[in-house]
Amino acid sequence: MQERAEQTRRSLLEAAAFLFDERGYAGTSISDITSRSGHTSGAIYFHYTSKERLALAVVEEHFASWPPLIERFAALDTPPLEQLVRLSFAVARAFRDDIVVRAGARLWAERTLIEAPMPPPFVGWIDAVGQLMEKARAEGDLAAHVDPLPAARTVVCAFFGLHTVSEALDGRRLVEDRLADLWTLLLPSLQARPADTSGLLALARADAAPPSE
Repeated sequence: MQERAEQTRRSLLEAAAFLFDERGYAGTSISDITSRSGHTSGAIYFHYTSKERLALAVVEEHFASWPPLIERFAALDTPPLEQLVRLSFAVARAFRDDIVVRAGARLWAERTLIEAPMPPPFVGWIDAVGQLMEKARAEGDLAAHVDPLPAARTVVCAFFGLHTVSEALDGRRLVEDRLADLWTLLLPSLQARPADTSGLLALARADAAPPSE
């Protein structure tokens, strides 16, 4: 029974995410979600109580995607800046391909329309990137002029700005190309010993998706 309830809950979440991503919060109704999911409005109200709470659940799922991904790349036996680059491509693919991640990003942008408290954005990313920068400095891989925390803020701003522009111009189809351009520009200024970045960028783009449990 519990497994069936969880399947229903997930089905509703994914149906809502598809519609929120496609139409936005205001353009999606409970009726739309019931039609998309194949479940009744009663099921929505039972599991989520309201459209606002369902939207919040999508945003929370979006934010919950990141800690396991960060841990996966931080655990690699590779230099921290390489971990950061490879992580950034995995995140870019999630924004491009994962409907819940995409919907969560759009809903957060439309947060003023939603009467529910939203998780704070970007803080976790700044912390995670800052930790990798600190680790790179401790290992002698970060250029002497680079201050880890301001650098982390700058990288996060550049990364998410790139996503905004890519979404507007090409629906994120070319986001990996744009990200490769960004790292080609940034890495030489971050590295203690600047090196050719083409091999690392090729590796980052070839990384497989995380294995399923």
